[in-house]
Amino acid sequence: MPSLITSYINGKSVAGTAGKLTSTNPAQIADVVAEVSLANEAEFAQAFAAAKSAQKAWAQTPAPRRGRVIAAVGKLVEANKEALAALVTREVGKPYAESLGEVQEIIDTCDFFLGEGRRLYGHTVPSEMPDKQLFTFRVPVGVAAIITAGNFPVAVPAWYLVPALLCGNAVVWKPAEYASALGDALTRLFVAGGVPAGVLNTVHADGATTYRALEAALEQAQLQKIGFTGSTEVGRRIGELAGRHLQTPCLELGGKNPLVVMPDADLDLAAEGALFSGFGTAGQRCTSLGVALVHDSVYDAFLSRFVSRVASAVIGDPTNRAVLYGPLLSSRFLESFEQWMAHIGPHHQVHGSTGRGRITAKNPRTGFVGDPEAGYYAHPSIVTGVRADDALYRNETFGPLVSVMRFSSFDEAIELANGHGYGLSSAIYTRNPVHAFQFRERVSAGMVSINNSTSGAEAHLPFGGNGKSGNGSRQSGVWVLDQFTRWQSTNWDYAGKLQKAQMDIEEPTVDAGFRL
Repeated sequence: MPSLITSYINGKSVAGTAGKLTSTNPAQIADVVAEVSLANEAEFAQAFAAAKSAQKAWAQTPAPRRGRVIAAVGKLVEANKEALAALVTREVGKPYAESLGEVQEIIDTCDFFLGEGRRLYGHTVPSEMPDKQLFTFRVPVGVAAIITAGNFPVAVPAWYLVPALLCGNAVVWKPAEYASALGDALTRLFVAGGVPAGVLNTVHADGATTYRALEAALEQAQLQKIGFTGSTEVGRRIGELAGRHLQTPCLELGGKNPLVVMPDADLDLAAEGALFSGFGTAGQRCTSLGVALVHDSVYDAFLSRFVSRVASAVIGDPTNRAVLYGPLLSSRFLESFEQWMAHIGPHHQVHGSTGRGRITAKNPRTGFVGDPEAGYYAHPSIVTGVRADDALYRNETFGPLVSVMRFSSFDEAIELANGHGYGLSSAIYTRNPVHAFQFRERVSAGMVSINNSTSGAEAHLPFGGNGKSGNGSRQSGVWVLDQFTRWQSTNWDYAGKLQKAQMDIEEPTVDAGFRL
């Protein structure tokens, strides 16, 4: 019998009353990972009440001690690395090597923020008045609601949970429904690491219930910060909701990430980078390559290399270490991807695969590993002939599809790199430092790679985007501290009399008539 996943509220397991769903292995649909008990709005309200009640004592816990809790969580994750990675592969279909890398990202994040528990620095600021000192302090925001997607079901939640807790906030976390077993496993690791009851509450619920619960918590002043990773469409709704309550959410949304190939590029390296960027995780990363922009002079040579690599890539069972990618995350994502495939028109050409859409016995993939009928597998597709007014150029397709477009001038490449309105990740392949620096300066993306892929993050570097990819907020590194703390200024006057800034300042004596 599969385990029953329940919400974790105020240190206790709480069975939801809004029905159940089944989490299945997308590579082996018959494999039931867990039954999930879904919460309703009342159970969500319990979680927010518990977080609000627990937050004050947690904030009063010295930050270095909170850092030690984060360190303990990191050690527990490291001790359970293989088991957690195996669960990532089983529940969301990510190849095992990628799953190990994702779990390592949690460990790295904990390692980094352990030190930040001793570095939540403020500043001592000189005053313009005598006998007066000015200070600044970081203070927690209060209660944070975190809503995460399932394509990175443990690493991305850790990007939110670790700094939020380290900074003294309490959290209500809503994992993706199709990654509920992983949400439960990560919660148990945090609790085992010493996070007190009520400080971390995990609620399993559907999207509509979550939105109504956020709305109610904001109206009742039980929620001071929302962190959301997901689609641009849902991110807009979250941003509007937060804005009505004068809050600024942390939004990490979709991407249509460009990879520019200049005439002087190492074409083999660029093709390898495009393969990993575009088709790793079955193209289901927010940083996945969306459109390769290739200079006319190297277009044919690059396309030939790229198509060859994609055509020979091994796809299938994610437990097989030879595969490039496994299944799509769930039936919902496969259906959405097939809808995007329907946008391929007569002026397009498809390269790199023996079929289109879902891989089946009747629509096979050469060299497929395993049984394609057992899971939600899709053919990789390189689409050429894409134009700037095509839906395939203007939208995130979130699946194994990469558009390839030509350009003839650097200005045209920049225009195409920015023209779709997303601004998350980007890459340029060139040996010319002038082009590298000009690309960095002019591209709208929040993240830029030079001679590397559009995908990849490190725990100490800011992660996030602009435009349709986010609201300028950043995760990771010291930059995320601004999402989970607020600056408080303090002035301490010991002059023994009222001093009025800007009014009681003594001006220097100046001899205006002085001449040499």
